[in-house]
Order: sequence, then structure tokens, then C-alpha cells
Amino acid sequence: MKHIRNFCIIAHIDHGKSTLADRLLEYTNTVTVKEDQVLDDMELEKERGITIKSHAIQMDYTATDGQQYVLNLIDTPGHVDFSYEVSRSIAACEGCLLLVDSTQGVQAQTISNLYMAIEQDLEIIPVLSKCDMINSMPEQVEDEIIELLGCKREEIIRTSGKTGEGVPEILQRIVDIIPAPKGDEDAPLQAMIFDSVFNPFRGIIAYFKIVNGHISQGEEVVFVNTKEKYSADEIGVLKMELSPRKILHCGDVGYIVSGIKAATEVKVGDTITSVSNPCDKAISGFEEVKPMVFAGLYPIETEDFENLRSSLEKLQLNDASLTFQPESSVALGFGFRCGFLGLLHMDIIQERLDREFNMNVITTVPNVSYHVFDKHGEMTEVHNPAGMPDQTEIEHIEEPYIRASIITRSEYIGPIMTLCLNKRGELVKQEYVSGDRLEIHYDMPLAEIVIDFYDKLKSISKGYASFDYHPIEFRPSRLIKLDILLNGEPVDALSTLTHIDNAVSFGRRMCEKLKELLPRQQFDIAIQAAIGAKIIARETVKQVRKDVTAKCYGGDISRKRKLLEKQKRGKKRMKQIGNVQVPQKAFLAVLKLD
Repeated sequence: MKHIRNFCIIAHIDHGKSTLADRLLEYTNTVTVKEDQVLDDMELEKERGITIKSHAIQMDYTATDGQQYVLNLIDTPGHVDFSYEVSRSIAACEGCLLLVDSTQGVQAQTISNLYMAIEQDLEIIPVLSKCDMINSMPEQVEDEIIELLGCKREEIIRTSGKTGEGVPEILQRIVDIIPAPKGDEDAPLQAMIFDSVFNPFRGIIAYFKIVNGHISQGEEVVFVNTKEKYSADEIGVLKMELSPRKILHCGDVGYIVSGIKAATEVKVGDTITSVSNPCDKAISGFEEVKPMVFAGLYPIETEDFENLRSSLEKLQLNDASLTFQPESSVALGFGFRCGFLGLLHMDIIQERLDREFNMNVITTVPNVSYHVFDKHGEMTEVHNPAGMPDQTEIEHIEEPYIRASIITRSEYIGPIMTLCLNKRGELVKQEYVSGDRLEIHYDMPLAEIVIDFYDKLKSISKGYASFDYHPIEFRPSRLIKLDILLNGEPVDALSTLTHIDNAVSFGRRMCEKLKELLPRQQFDIAIQAAIGAKIIARETVKQVRKDVTAKCYGGDISRKRKLLEKQKRGKKRMKQIGNVQVPQKAFLAVLKLD
């Protein structure tokens, strides 16, 4: 056990985690293929150049004193929407490499990932990446790291994922500084599941870290939370492929194949123990993940509902931060109300449903969860504007607030403050990180940052601002439900909860946008925005008319009038039976109103 080291790599988006992981794998001869981002095996990850899943892999390393070590590396995502993946990886490690890009310096996500690692008492190795680039500022960024960590300058390793500079020093430092896993080889088996994947041929494969005891192939095991018993048909370690072993010891990170078919039977954070010699208590693993953004996912064909359910269950195995429950809508039929960690997360889930399961879905406008208090003091949690009680019943509504931290250069401070104030933000404090870079803290409603805040922040700061947030509390707010009516019928998929100050302008913009997007029919379509019974905005999509008088030339005017009257009656009848189909792009356009 004393020759095992478990570590992960944490950093802000695009600071070179996956590239550095490639160099570590090459240096230890774990992989021979010279290919970029070896661990990002999902098609989407390669396309977008981001890490979505954390990936575990084992390396063998011979230290300078000739001693053999086993290093378990977990490469983690950097985007704030996947911070749950990072927290799971950190729980399975004893140390981490904190990576900072020497061209960009310390950024918001760097700090929040660092605090996560400090909470779990991880040994931290500061690493400076991209030192071979022309615009690299190693001295300046080292000052920032020293201020952040309180370490010495000589403890910071300068590296480059491109040239491989600094890789031997990192490996030696991991062996010297990161402690070996603690645990008792002879105690009853206790292993924590930190990830799982679905394999169509072998069922569900769970990845775990052994905290105490050992596990042998063929042993009878039990999952503590679900109380289900299985036989460990195959166990092994994670190399580039799954690599079977007869026995895994305390401190090892490995996988188990036991023919589990139902997605609900594997919970990330659960404990595996032996049936013959069970442990007395489960490992306190992860806290339950709290979704931030809710949206409805509906199958385009109603009969695909069950397929969508099984696709979501399989996706949930691979991504424990996705939550869903069935719901129905008048306009869209049966579907699911899903909880996501953010907009990128929602986008990725949609893409993965399409690519991995061939499920094409309609997504409604994303919103957050609200606490609605009625006149009797009862509180209900509402995820969907359709679930709002009647306006006369409501005493007050509370909405979730977040503490946002933005790190930027001082020259962009004006526009960023204006943006935050427009989004109903309250300035908490601002402080200089180093030189001309400041960190600003704002309290803001989560609903305001859900849709387009991050995009706007990036564009006004020319990409230099970094953003991170965490939920703080629910606060009372003056919110109202805005309905969109087409020919007097409310379209529940387009209704939103919005702040009373923004309601009129938002309703007006929504009507104008829908007027552009709705195809013209044989009858007039009235698009109205309403708050309760009060109409606040209206647009009309004019009907398509055939020229019925074309064949009338000359003669009495009454012949023309007769034809026009006949057409008018037909249009009236059509309006009564006609219904308006809302195209998918209209739902999406509401997200990008500005």
C-alpha cells in the first residue's frame, strides 16, 4: 500500500489539464500512441476540446531511488457546470496537482476547485502550465500562486504540456509529497463507488476506491445503500482498457463487473462490502447534488416516451448530477422535468441524447426552482411555471440567490458592474488579486444568470473575465408568471416566471420574436403576452390569402363581394378548428432574446 499514490488534476477551463495528463502517461509508458487528449474518449469532448467526464487511469512509475510505484491519475473537467465531477474525483484522492496557466494567471474556477481540495485535506502541488508560450508570464503568475497558497517559490513546478518540460519533476514530487492511502488491509471490505458507466454487453460497470480490506474475483459483495447482493464476476484496474486482476488490495482504484442491469441499482457514493464479512457502516461519501437549472425534455414523437426514460437512466449512470422526473404539458404531451447544473450541462445532455441514444428532443425554456408561500404559510417548491398556484393564493415567492465571484482586469470593471446591476446584482466586496486584476463578489438571483449572463460577461471583457458561483440562500422577490397566448390559448411551454420590473419589456420582446418565427397560416394568429388576465403586449401574424377575385373581371361589384364574403366565412370556420404549431426553434429563440 505504501507504494500507491492517488491524485487528480484540477484547474480552470482550458488551462491544459488533459494535455499534461497525456505527457504523464507517455513518460510512464502507459500509452505509446502520440495522440492529443488521450483520456477524453467521448466524441463531444474531442469536438469541443473540453473535458466533460473525469477519467481515471493507472500508471507504473519507477522513482529515482529505483522503487516501483503505482500512480492512479484522475483527469477532471474545468467548467463550473461539471464541478460535481470534480468533487467526486477529489473524494477518491489523497493529493492533487493545481494547474495554473502561465499566460492567464489564477482564475475563478481555480480558486473554487482549490477550496474543494483543501476541504478534503488533500496535499496540493502547484504547477505552472504553458511555460513555452511567448506570452507566458511565469514570475507574475507565481506571485499570484504564492499569495493564494502561501507556498514557497521553489515549490512551484514550471511545465509545458507541449514540450514535456517539468514532467519528471511532477512525477517525483507526487511520490515524495502525496501520502499513501490510509486503510487496514485486514479489516472488512469497504470500497467507495465514485463513478459508473453503462456497457450494452456487460451491464453496468462501477468504478471504486478500496478504503479498507481487499476484494477477490468471484467474491459475494453487497451494495450498502441499495442492499443488493452481487457476485464480483470480474474485477481489475483501469489502464487504457479495463485490465482484469484476481485480487485488489486496500488503496487500489479499480472496477467491478457483476452483471447489474437496472440503472437505479448503482448509486455514486455508495459503499461496496463483502457478504461474508460486512463492514459496520458505510463511508460518508458525497452530498446529494443540487440541480441549478430546470427544463422540460419532451420526445418529438409521443411513442418515444419510454425510450427517452431508459436513455435518461443510462445517461444518469455516467453523469450523476442529472436528475429527472416525469411531467406532462398541454402543448407537448408527456416528457420529463430535468435538473441540470447549468446551461452548458443542459446543452451537453441534449447532444449526448442525440448522439449516443438517437433521441431527438424538444427542450423548454430553462428556469430555476422557487419557494412559493401561500396565505396559510405553507411552502411548495415550484420547478415549472405551470405548477404555480393561483396569483390570489400566493403570499410571497422566494427565489434562489448565488454568490458570484468574477476575476477580471481593472479596465473592464465598469461594463461588468453595469451588467451585474442590470441583472439585479448587489455588490458584496471587491479586492485586488495582483497587479491590475481584481476579484468582485456579487449576490445575484440565479434566474438572471441562467440564460445568457456568461456569454455577455465573456464578450464585454474580451474573454478576460472568469466566473464562478455557489448558491447561498432563498430571498423574497416580486415575481410574476408571464403567459404567452396564441389565439387566446396559453402555450404552457413558453410561460416563464419573471421579475415584475422586467415583465412588460420581456413580454413585448417575446411577442416580436414569435411573430418572426411562427409560420403564416390560413387565418390570423394573435400572439399575446399576459400577466393573469391583463394583456401587456400583442402582435399579429397575418393570414395567407388566396386572390379569389382574380377570375372576376368586369361585371357587377356584387359578384366580387359575394366571393370575398364566402372566403371570409371559410376563414372564420378555419380559425375555430385550426391550431397553431409552434416550431422547435421558437422555444430556443426565447433563450437568446437579446
